[in-house]
Amino acid sequence: MMDNEVWRWVWTGLALLMGLGEIVTAGFFLLPFAIGAGLAAVAAWVGAADIVQWLLFFVGTGLSFLYVRRFMRAQDEDGGLVVGPGRYVGMEALVLETIDTGANTGLIRVEAEEWRATSEGARIDEGKRVKVVALRGTRLVVSEVE
Repeated sequence: MMDNEVWRWVWTGLALLMGLGEIVTAGFFLLPFAIGAGLAAVAAWVGAADIVQWLLFFVGTGLSFLYVRRFMRAQDEDGGLVVGPGRYVGMEALVLETIDTGANTGLIRVEAEEWRATSEGARIDEGKRVKVVALRGTRLVVSEVE
């Protein structure tokens, strides 16, 4: 068995590591572990027994997963909160630079932002109105508005 002094730093370090890992990754996967380790760290700092620390880690992590799961589900559902460039799908835009898939050119303005754009093969001239139909990599896929 390790000394409680060691467990204090193990749990604190694990909580910080998981918390930082959550910041740089997507999906809320590490957050429950950070919460569980944080609870165990608090227990270690107040001098609780090892078994209490481990129970708080597992129970805290499990309950956090259950709570956070509803946010993960809402993020994956159709019609949920759309963030990033995917929010532009369905919007109209103005062609700033001729969209030519063969020449790999095309620039549009949608709302107040400029984005590289491509079409399904048809050339679309500068000044035309287009509708964003999809997102492909880092480019918006558009079709000409009739």
